[in-house]
Amino acid sequence: MSKLLGKTAIVTGASKGIGAAIAIELAVAGAEVVVNYSSSKEGADRVVAEIIEKGGKAISVQGNVANSADVKRMFEETKQIFDKVDVLVNNAGIYKFEAVENVTEEEFHLSFNTNVLGSILMIQEALKYFPSSGGSIINISSTASK
Repeated sequence: MSKLLGKTAIVTGASKGIGAAIAIELAVAGAEVVVNYSSSKEGADRVVAEIIEKGGKAISVQGNVANSADVKRMFEETKQIFDKVDVLVNNAGIYKFEAVENVTEEEFHLSFNTNVLGSILMIQEALKYFPSSGGSIINISSTASK
């Protein structure tokens, strides 16, 4: 029996890279998966198609994790389709590789809002949807700043 059979997972930033791989592996382990994307619908749809090809269940949901209305909608859509949320993987993140003296105020706020505020908003909303027995939150980080 699959470890995550009967569980529902939301993976942010799952249209490519590590997020896509996480979404696919969660589905292989039996979870129903919400593939979140901010701008790459095509990438998210490819991940969903791969999950379905492998016998899993998945949907893609557009949403900016730094926007509370998008976050709420993401969880509402998940509940509507899969009836629950058991796992949250905070994977969405951005980083512009440049010297710190070149970082603009706008770039800083975009990065902070996605990487920090986004995780906080997602966790706050997940806590409203997790079953009384609890859920799992996995926060992905990067060493890119080193």
